[in-house]
Amino acid sequence: MATKHPKGLNFLFFTELWERFGYYLMIGIFQLYLTESIDKGGMGMDRKEAADIYGTFIAFVFLTPFLGGLLADRILGYKNSILIGGVLMGLGYMGLALPGMTSFYISLFLIIMGNGFFKPNISTLLGNLYSEPQYKAHKDAGYNIFYMGINIGACVCNLFAAYMRNRYGWGYAFATAGVGMFIGIATFLIGMRHYRHVDVIKAVQAEDMPLARIFAQVFLPAIVVGAGAWFFPGNIFGSDSTDAFIFATIPVIIFYVGLYVKASVEDKRPLAALLSIMAVSVMFWAVFKQNGTALTTWAQFYTDRELPTVIQPTASSLYLAEKVNYTNDTVPLFNENFQVIKENGKPVKVWDKPAYFKNMAPEKLPAEGSTTYLYNTELFQSINPFWVIVLTPVVVGFFAWLNRRGREPSTATKIALGLLISAVSTLVMVAAVYVGSNGSVKVSPMWLISCYGVITIGELFLSPMGLSLVSKLSPKRITAVMMGGWFLSTSLGNKLSGILATLWDGYENKANFFLVNMVLLGAAALMTLFMLKWLNKILKEHL
Repeated sequence: MATKHPKGLNFLFFTELWERFGYYLMIGIFQLYLTESIDKGGMGMDRKEAADIYGTFIAFVFLTPFLGGLLADRILGYKNSILIGGVLMGLGYMGLALPGMTSFYISLFLIIMGNGFFKPNISTLLGNLYSEPQYKAHKDAGYNIFYMGINIGACVCNLFAAYMRNRYGWGYAFATAGVGMFIGIATFLIGMRHYRHVDVIKAVQAEDMPLARIFAQVFLPAIVVGAGAWFFPGNIFGSDSTDAFIFATIPVIIFYVGLYVKASVEDKRPLAALLSIMAVSVMFWAVFKQNGTALTTWAQFYTDRELPTVIQPTASSLYLAEKVNYTNDTVPLFNENFQVIKENGKPVKVWDKPAYFKNMAPEKLPAEGSTTYLYNTELFQSINPFWVIVLTPVVVGFFAWLNRRGREPSTATKIALGLLISAVSTLVMVAAVYVGSNGSVKVSPMWLISCYGVITIGELFLSPMGLSLVSKLSPKRITAVMMGGWFLSTSLGNKLSGILATLWDGYENKANFFLVNMVLLGAAALMTLFMLKWLNKILKEHL
């Protein structure tokens, strides 16, 4: 690693590890917190409302990199933008520990803006390190290593989340995310000498749109149109937040199309290739980001989470297990909202959504008055990053082996294969639905573990390759802006994932929910395969 990769990779690796520790800790418990009853410290929302907020939040989180990348390219530089973003996110995570809706929304705003400054610019800074001749050939491997750092943080954070919320409460868990973010900032500062030399603000070209005009023609219209859609009576796309997001992105999308229209002849083809890849990647993120909504619901209520007896004492002493006291007259019990109605003059609880014990086989129900120990739901969020850690060396080694034989696929081919493999992962969940008789019987955790394993292979073929492709094809003066465009596609996919998740309860047969996901990914894969010859030709021309 010392000879093939720049020293700055080590510090950026650990900076990103701690930043992702904070983000994924927060996002891993977000829906659980929103749907937890108020008397237990949560928000008491129903699942549809929670999915809408979740989808809108993660959408805006990946929309603001457009702004952060632009300001870094033109004014702030990459290191300053990373520092600003890290501080804002750290304060946002800490703010979620405070009570009240005002602090809640202010904290989400800080996280959204902070990620906009941080996310595109640390990836761009890494790409700049690999622009030096001795490292250029190892850029794909460098991004894969960097991506593994992301997932180490995402894997271990849920252990801390489970411990902190079980022992101290939701607020302490969110505060822990903030501590992780500030550790990441300290790491970045320590390694500054290794990447300060590649933090170069690009000179503005004659064809570049002035910053004031961008704000006047992009950001101001986005704010005005988004606000108008929010307050407009009724809903076009299902909710005020969805309307606001979709309409607010229109001026931003027009800006990126304008970059292509006004580009020089030399820049036009690589920009067209990038925009095409960004468009098809939306479908990947729409499915992948359901790990925090639909797949969290599957883990919470449709998966057997009971701890083996032999490890129950240890897990309980470490505050890594949820405890539920079972009584027949309060079934179903687990973290569910209900309303009381009267039937024949007697009060009856009507539950809004399935509860943990509701779909447990009668012979497996615990004894009256006994305590059941369950894996915390958020621990299932560690499965995907765990697979990334395990499989990254395998995937990198496999491509290195092909490279030595002159048969390594192009970056665009890897992305097409990633979409196809991800489509297969949805079929694993279709099988899980049928094994569980459409949710009437809990299924083994192995179904989720297998689903995450398959989609992780697809992710490793697609996500780090997308970052690498942006770094390879972007005109140098707008690399961070185009990195923001990559995250814009992620943002659109994230919002679509939230929209899809709000439909979960509307599917009587849950297999159909996952089949819709398969169709979306399959269509994106076919589109990429049709463009593959054209994309590969552009890559050869610009490497």
